[in-house]
Amino acid sequence: MPEGAGAGAAAPCAYTAAVSELARAGGLAYREAGRASDPAVLLVHGYPESSYMWHAALPALADAGWRALAPDLPGYGDSQPGASGSWEAHVEALTHFVEELDPGPVALVTHDWGVMIGLRWACEHAGAASALVISDGGFFSDRRWHDLANVMRTPGEGERLIRAYTKEGFDAALRAVSKGMSDEALADYWKAFADDRRRLAQLELYRSGEFEKLIPFEGRVAALNLPALIVWGRQDRFAGVAMAERFHVELSGSELAILDDAGHFVWDDAPAQTSALLVDFLGRRSSLKTGARSRRAR
Repeated sequence: MPEGAGAGAAAPCAYTAAVSELARAGGLAYREAGRASDPAVLLVHGYPESSYMWHAALPALADAGWRALAPDLPGYGDSQPGASGSWEAHVEALTHFVEELDPGPVALVTHDWGVMIGLRWACEHAGAASALVISDGGFFSDRRWHDLANVMRTPGEGERLIRAYTKEGFDAALRAVSKGMSDEALADYWKAFADDRRRLAQLELYRSGEFEKLIPFEGRVAALNLPALIVWGRQDRFAGVAMAERFHVELSGSELAILDDAGHFVWDDAPAQTSALLVDFLGRRSSLKTGARSRRAR
């Protein structure tokens, strides 16, 4: 999230959550589209978003014969915060979510922090993923944090920053870096700032994300040997296009799509284009879809 989102605020705005109408599995609220008998796609959102970011992708996947599953990570959207907000706790929460629904192998779609969470999950659960879609997030041990993340990772400074966010500042800041931020999206993403517990859990996530923890995973994403699509916004200020190109080089046979007019929030900026790229890629490259066609043909 861009800096300045809470400038001038003395205290968080009050927020009262409505009763969630989303289904739940493994303790997480989630959005779903498609039939339970269809091959599954697991979509893992980034920060500070929610499963709402996939609002265009979900129906597009269902129309193409997929079962799309998009959880709200702990403390985001309609999911309650967990006992810990750490990176490891998010991976564990995703694991419980998948285990309860038991969709079989999934095509894994990730964005921003969802890349760190989703790829770690895929590496730790051999055979769980059948294809990868990676967007605007890294999984490299030699990466460096951007300025906002460094503030969030600094004790004292992070607390002052996260407690200063206001809804008005939040909306203005996200709209400054994303042309696609609708009122509906902003309302759902703001849920992550509903109370102090949710806000402080965000600091725990950033402070637990030491890139040195990725050293044991070096080469392991490539070793999965899965079809991969890298989707990136050329105007990304937080995870530059060089990272997309690095994924493309390291993942043999991967496809790279860079959207010139999109920024970091590429799925919000270009929902129709990203959804079309996703459906096309999975239809051509995923073994799950090929198998589903064969079963229907018989």
